Amino acid sequence: MTREDIYGNILRKKSFLCVGLDTDIRKIPQHLLSEEDPIFSFNRSIIDSTADLCIAYKPNLAFYEAAGWQGLRSLESTVEYIRSRYPDQFIIADAKRGDIGNTSGMYARTFFEQMDFDAVTVAPYMGSDSVTPFLGYDGKWVILLALTSNKGSADFQNIVSDSGERLYQKVIRTSREQWNGTPDNMMYVVGATRADMLGDIRRIIPDNFLLVPGIGAQGGSLDEVCRYGLNDHCGLIVNSSRAIIYADSSESFAEAARAEALKVQGQMAAHI
Repeated sequence: MTREDIYGNILRKKSFLCVGLDTDIRKIPQHLLSEEDPIFSFNRSIIDSTADLCIAYKPNLAFYEAAGWQGLRSLESTVEYIRSRYPDQFIIADAKRGDIGNTSGMYARTFFEQMDFDAVTVAPYMGSDSVTPFLGYDGKWVILLALTSNKGSADFQNIVSDSGERLYQKVIRTSREQWNGTPDNMMYVVGATRADMLGDIRRIIPDNFLLVPGIGAQGGSLDEVCRYGLNDHCGLIVNSSRAIIYADSSESFAEAARAEALKVQGQMAAHI
């Protein structure tokens, strides 16, 4: 999927919402546990109720790996369902992979060839050879961890060098200047709870898309994110997971998820 494809979907739906499919079998409605594949049944209902309101889905691999081979089967079924029913959706593997070159190559093969994701989140801290294997696929995207929203992010990401550059800034500059990270193949994760730093990031990468988690349950402000992060092609994919998918635990969970997604979509439409 190209940058223009993504932007076209944003304009058409008046939305830059990504729904995070952080599906925990211990949290899904109890009536689904009698289904043959409860995780997939939950995901399918969430997808059907929100697909016209969002432009992307982001399964977090940890939630599927925790369920063993059955969870990976549920993940595969989820991706196949989105591809067949909603082919305009941008599908992100939130895997946070990053290893030596040949291992990263295997991860890239897994997510881009075997599972047909559009993008994968990648940790850059082992350097170029941990990232560049993911960049060898036309139409696929690397989403580089830059400035995350967790409390521990300050332990390393904000370390200041002798030149006055913070580590997250170094990561972004290096990926752009040395790793062939262009606006057509690389996005960056920037947490919504760090929205005040988006302006600084935009000065380094004015044209790249930013994947922004942290609104909703984590307390990030959509208005602040838009204030500092929007560009001429929107440039934002804003994720909400728990606030949408776990809005209700009854048999009406899908309707409740849609209502929450509709609230966010309405707020986004005002910014487009």
